[in-house]
Amino acid sequence: MKKMIYAIAAMALVCCKNGQQATSDDSSALVDAPAFCEDSAYAYVARQCEFGPRTMNSEAHDKCGDYIASKFESFGAKIYNQYADSKLYNGTPIKMRNIVASVNPDADIHIIISGHWDSRPWADNDDDEANYHTPIDGANDGASSIGVMLEMARVLCADLRENGDSAMLRQKGFAIDFICWDAEDCGMPHFEDSYDESSASTWCLGSQYWAGIRHVDNYTARFGINLDMVGSSNTMFLKESYSLRYAPTYVDKIWNIGQKLGYDNYFSNNQMGAITDDHVQVNLSGIPCVDVIGADVNEDGFPRTWHTINDNIDNINKQTLKAVGQTMLTVLWNEK
Repeated sequence: MKKMIYAIAAMALVCCKNGQQATSDDSSALVDAPAFCEDSAYAYVARQCEFGPRTMNSEAHDKCGDYIASKFESFGAKIYNQYADSKLYNGTPIKMRNIVASVNPDADIHIIISGHWDSRPWADNDDDEANYHTPIDGANDGASSIGVMLEMARVLCADLRENGDSAMLRQKGFAIDFICWDAEDCGMPHFEDSYDESSASTWCLGSQYWAGIRHVDNYTARFGINLDMVGSSNTMFLKESYSLRYAPTYVDKIWNIGQKLGYDNYFSNNQMGAITDDHVQVNLSGIPCVDVIGADVNEDGFPRTWHTINDNIDNINKQTLKAVGQTMLTVLWNEK
């Protein structure tokens, strides 16, 4: 996943809550969103992992991409596929596919919810160097974000189907564009002698392509939220530096809503350093975008499974999926 976190403010270890209702004194100000089903999100994460590592140019990658697109479409979303050729840091040609699933696509105001769906070809942060060249399942680092997005899309499409003109998106005139980035996690591995901070451009190839060529001509959005590593235990979300620079208002909104819902042990007001992630390209394209990216409550860095062979379905926590998914739905239901 891009670069490591440069700095994380210290935070006391606290047990995670399963809060589903607002708990703060001003919680009545929130409009209740429909329930986010963590069991469904978990099932979507597990299904992606069943294909095997979703590394570039692999059969597992192609089959999983078809699954993701067909699942969004089955809910009622309109699918846009962005196919493109690119190259890895070492010149290897790759075939990319950004998948955009738009719910209520004809609305005037667009909001982006995004995350990457590929998985890392190298377990280059594993404790055992013998595993460095082993592809990872990417259950947390990739699949968890798509699992949350799929469940959000299911909820939004059900609201449209069941409530017609009274559905939230139709009342507000919103389109929600779920963008599944490809080739995010194939940046230069740490074991290469030439690896340094200048290797940032070798990451996030799918969002780099989209920033130059949108899936729809002249596309823009009010704001975006990029999800990354949102499914492991002992996870907290700190306010990331690029997000604070480009989209401070939305950072505050997201974190305030998460805390009001009782997920304050996940959404910390502490800050982290700048992360090279897909939100950077969205911000540089002129759309304010927030990175909701998991950190470990016990360590100064990403979750312990990050870029290791242990990033598998056994380490996915349903309550973390719930905290993120319910917060994201509530953010949408409370956007004016």
